[in-house]
This record gives sequence, C-alpha cells and structure tokens, in this order.
Amino acid sequence: MPDFAIVDTHVHFWDGGINRVSWTAQLPAIDRPFLPADLDADSRAVALEAIVVVEADVDAGLYLKEAAWVAELARSETRLKAVVAHAPLQFGDAVGSELEKLAAHDIVKGVRRLVQGQHAHALCSDEGFRRAVRMLPRFDFHFELCLLHDQLGPVLDLVRACPEVRFVLDHIAKPPIKAGLKDPWWHEIAELAALANVDCKISGVATEADHAAWSEDQLRPYLDRALDVFGPDRVLFGSDWPVMRLAVAYPRWVEIVDRAVADWSEADRRRLYVENARRVYRF
Repeated sequence: MPDFAIVDTHVHFWDGGINRVSWTAQLPAIDRPFLPADLDADSRAVALEAIVVVEADVDAGLYLKEAAWVAELARSETRLKAVVAHAPLQFGDAVGSELEKLAAHDIVKGVRRLVQGQHAHALCSDEGFRRAVRMLPRFDFHFELCLLHDQLGPVLDLVRACPEVRFVLDHIAKPPIKAGLKDPWWHEIAELAALANVDCKISGVATEADHAAWSEDQLRPYLDRALDVFGPDRVLFGSDWPVMRLAVAYPRWVEIVDRAVADWSEADRRRLYVENARRVYRF
C-alpha cells in the first residue's frame, strides 16, 4: 500500500432516511445505511487523508436533500472535502435554478447525471442537455461521467462539443471485463484521453468482472490501459465504496492499484493518490 495517506475520490454515503436508495434492494451486501464509521471499518489499515462523496442515485426528488445532508455531514467528518451532486441536466436551460441551489453549498464541486441506464445517443446529442452541461463552468462545477463501455461513442461527441467544460470519467467507463472483451472500449478510451479537458477515475473496476471469480490478471489489462492513455497527470484513485463490496475488499483494491503503478516515480504515485484529486476537487 502507499506509504502516505491517500485521497479517495469516489465514496457514497447514505443514511436510509431522507437519502433513500431503492436500487440497492436487490443487492443485500449493500442494502443498508453506509456512514463514515462503516468506511473506516472497511478500509482498515488504509490511511485516508480526504474523502470525496459522489451522489448515490437516490430516489427521485431527493437529490437536493442528499447534497444538503452530505454538506452537513462534512461539519463533523473533517476528511470530507468535496461533493459531486446529482443535477437534472436533462431539464436544459431550466436547470440553472437547481445549479444555484447546489452552489449554495461550498463543498459541492461538481455534478453528475448518470448516462448509464439512459439512451446515450439521445441524451448526449440533445441540445438542451448540452446547454445545461455548458452552464457548469459558470458555477465552477465539473461534470462526472458515469457510463457503460458501449456508451463511449455518444459521450465522446458530448465532450468534444463542450471543450470549455471539465469532465471526470468515472470507473474507467466500465469496460466489459466479465465478457473478456476489449474493443471498442480499448480504442475509444484512448480517444477520450486525447481530449485535454478529461480526467479519469481509477475506480469501480473489479465490479465489472465476475464478482465471485475474477482475478487480478483479468483486471490488469484494463487498469493498465486507462493508466497508460491518461497518464499520471490525469488519473485519480477512487474506491466506489460501498458498491465495491460486491466484488472486492477495500485494502485489496488499493494493493491492486499500487502494484499497477509500482514502477511509477514517487511523485507520479502521489499525483494518482493525492495531488490530482486536490487539483480536480479544489481543496
């Protein structure tokens, strides 16, 4: 493991009350509240310097309450430095008032509107959606991209159409690891990396493999590809906790990432684990 404290750029907290997360009902391993004490119990010997909380796809209409709840949680959890909140960017121009409400919380640094689960071409090519995405720099927000590997084409078009917006790719675009396939993810993630306004989160990789039967050797080609095309200046360590519990223990994930960058310089490893997160999330 790193011999310094790391920044985890992809954590979800929910309390089971105002932050209802119904999609976990079919996933017993994560179908309960998850709070900072649970993260500490799971991360064990991994030293966490800072935490970035990303919206948890709460039930409809609760995203503003979720953002306010996490902002309040940060008053007692001092490691919590930034929040990526949900924003209904499909509302087009009308989303401006929602972004203003989110910006009232200084800790909100970016927004996410899931592409996964949507018709990616229709969403990403919609001019109202694109206008909403282009509003984000006005609030000093970036846009986090959560998508499946077969949605990279439309997302590439969106990013190219919004060069003034900063993007963060979550979970290396969820490649088809379980199926053992590489293309077109292999070349499309390189196309995305060629766009200077995109950073990449090294997170959520084991959950794209067979949860009960994956090996590190199966993960490494995809992990290495993302690290290679984005390079040490534009990758950020993340866990996707507690969703990662479906496939991998927190310390083991850190060990896998650490082995993947074992030949990097100390400065480059610190960029992955700490400094790039500080730059992207501005703390």
